[in-house]
Amino acid sequence: MKFTPGKLAGMKAVSDSRGVIAAAAMDQRGSLQKALAKEKGGDVDASALEEFKILVTEVLTRHASAILLDPEFGIPASKRRAGSAGLLMAYEKTGYDKTGPGRLPDLLDEWSVKRLKEAGADCIKILLYYTPDDPKHVNDIKHAWVERIGDECRANDIPFFLEFVGYEEGADEKGLEFAKKKPQIVAGSMAEFTKDRYGVDVMKVEMPINMKFVEGTKSFGGMKAYSKQEAMDHFRRTAELATKPFIYLSAGVSNAEFTESLDLAAEAGTRFSGVLCGRATWKDGIPVYGKQG
Repeated sequence: MKFTPGKLAGMKAVSDSRGVIAAAAMDQRGSLQKALAKEKGGDVDASALEEFKILVTEVLTRHASAILLDPEFGIPASKRRAGSAGLLMAYEKTGYDKTGPGRLPDLLDEWSVKRLKEAGADCIKILLYYTPDDPKHVNDIKHAWVERIGDECRANDIPFFLEFVGYEEGADEKGLEFAKKKPQIVAGSMAEFTKDRYGVDVMKVEMPINMKFVEGTKSFGGMKAYSKQEAMDHFRRTAELATKPFIYLSAGVSNAEFTESLDLAAEAGTRFSGVLCGRATWKDGIPVYGKQG
């Protein structure tokens, strides 16, 4: 790939000396607020979210090439990261539109790519709930939305990281039946957003399988959706669809499960460019912070 000077500088800022993205994710907002409130046994205000993000940032950026934060609660934390760590900033509102079907996204009202860049962002990240099986009119809205953000990032010469998370309305997305559909959802999403029209520089993708349903692994929960060989085939097939760099996200699983899935991706020969890992790394700190400060 060829990068413009600004995009190249941004990519270098969030990568290590090998060109690998080894980034921590700390842009959770609504889900983090609920988790902290549960542990504290009461409401959690903005100052607690800011403090928790600062603490995680101070610890993890010593070991990470970059950290992903949000501008709503993460600006103070962005100033406390290690000097060697780059900064990715989230541009979307937390959650999604629950008033209709399709889990439609929205952008933060008071922010733009220009403003995020002025706040110190090296790269811009967007989260999109997406499945290729949604009705055409729903996905047309999402495709146009991503195109607009891609153009905004081009205009400001800053890398665009697109994170897409598969779903199925009404389904148990942690269950066996969804696990069987997941490889096709991830593959279809990667095939779509690797197209140049979207301006995506790095795809932040889910594992194409659910490790709890991979027979013969430590994470196996007893119900089989795929053999270990079939799981590796899914890793290879999805990777072959990518014409842009892609990195894996942890999706809130345990650190042990995420590490095992990365081992399986490597064993399959998948040429991924790194990770952007959040809760798998720091979620055990939530009860400690909630109860002990």
